Amino acid sequence: MNYHNITTDDMLNGDGLRVVLWTAGCTHKCEGCHNPITWDVQGGLLFDDNAKTEIFHELEKDYISGITFSGGDPLHPANCQAITDLAKELRSRFPQKTIWLYTGFEWEEICTLEIVHYLDVLVDGRYIEKQRDTKLFWRGSANQRVIDVQKSLSTGMVVLHCN
Repeated sequence: MNYHNITTDDMLNGDGLRVVLWTAGCTHKCEGCHNPITWDVQGGLLFDDNAKTEIFHELEKDYISGITFSGGDPLHPANCQAITDLAKELRSRFPQKTIWLYTGFEWEEICTLEIVHYLDVLVDGRYIEKQRDTKLFWRGSANQRVIDVQKSLSTGMVVLHCN
């Protein structure tokens, strides 16, 4: 898996102060995407032990609420297994931290993937420029949903984290 950046003090991509891992690779290529440089799966840097150590070091800080996986698309086929493995390790090592994930896929397409069991919040759906709304929290267009993953799994239907 490749990545473009690790942001260590983000307040825009989930609740609280967060670490964000920006993955490389996206097949959605949404018109008006705010991060098209991340579309190329070969772009960025190889996610290695140094990058993982940096994430762990940041998450050890009490004031960091958790991690957000974004991109690109963390669920791109080139990323999905590595992100799943990382999320599983993070959930075990930092059970008090929240894990958010942004994807262009919809919940109904990915709800059976292993990774959902380690997520707290999923922001799903492609960015649609015609539905752009800057007043929305944690999403760019009105079609995207901010989903409480664990409640959705337990009820068998989509439960929103917020409106």
